[in-house]
Amino acid sequence: MFRWGVLSTAKIGRDQVIPAIVQAENGVLSAIASRDFARARSIADRFGAPHAFGSYEELLASDTVDGVYIPLPTSQHVEWTAKAAEAGKHVLVEKPLALDAKDILQLIELRDRKKVLISEAFMVTYHPQWLKVRDLVRSGAIGGLRHVQGAFSYYNVDPNNMRNVLSLGGGALPDIGVYPTVSTRFVTGKEPSRVQATIERDKKFGTDIYSSIRADFGEFELSFYLSTQLANRQLMVFHGDKGFIEVRSPFNAGLYEHHKIELHNQGHTEATVFRFPGTQQYQLEVETFARVAQGSKEDIFTLESSVANQKVIDAIFRAGDKEGWEAV
Repeated sequence: MFRWGVLSTAKIGRDQVIPAIVQAENGVLSAIASRDFARARSIADRFGAPHAFGSYEELLASDTVDGVYIPLPTSQHVEWTAKAAEAGKHVLVEKPLALDAKDILQLIELRDRKKVLISEAFMVTYHPQWLKVRDLVRSGAIGGLRHVQGAFSYYNVDPNNMRNVLSLGGGALPDIGVYPTVSTRFVTGKEPSRVQATIERDKKFGTDIYSSIRADFGEFELSFYLSTQLANRQLMVFHGDKGFIEVRSPFNAGLYEHHKIELHNQGHTEATVFRFPGTQQYQLEVETFARVAQGSKEDIFTLESSVANQKVIDAIFRAGDKEGWEAV
């Protein structure tokens, strides 16, 4: 059994990933760390972890942990991923891993030198609905892909939420802009060469709160919008000359809508619906991570893919400050 430690008691961990670790068939929750020991002990007791630590350093030094999950604020991801790798721990770190693609390069060197697994936690790449979309697109089910359309929005104006704190890496692009880009890259195996963007920032928070983006993939185009101050919406559409695929709840399946995709034919006269009820994408993520950390040869989200995805986000930010296209 892979022994997990968790650095911090963040909401994404409490609500999604820690329950997935507890439910996993090949892992066990061994330890929780917080800068507040009482908080660490409380969460450890809640989820049945035998160990609690009052500092992240103590957990990383412990021989009761094989690997760690890091849901710290974005601005701390690279720092603590590096410290965990130096301590010989495997690392599953929340997205976005970094705020600049070049900051990930040091982690690739660390991964190779310390012989540990480091992976950015893009749970969608383990969900069978996205594997099905990839298979359908690559098998020609919609003919030649010409356009991908996406939307991701929610409403959050809490000044204390890290998503609205610029110094912690807040903003729509770091938090949710990574999903339309990573899912399009995952499905097609292609990378964009250039982007255009319009970006609006909150006058009080300083964070980006709305973006409209075009990305040129050569054979097709990706266009999407995202916002942290619009009504909740998620959608991804892959449109070809012989049909199109709608992913009805692409990123938080089961929360925004059911786990399903719809394949429509060219004349929009027939539709095939694929459903994936009961799928736990976070559980699939942590189980796959544990197997690969223990030597299994399976697909996992690599640091090289993290660099490629972050380069797109970096280019979008640059494009938002200029007219016309920006090279990725």
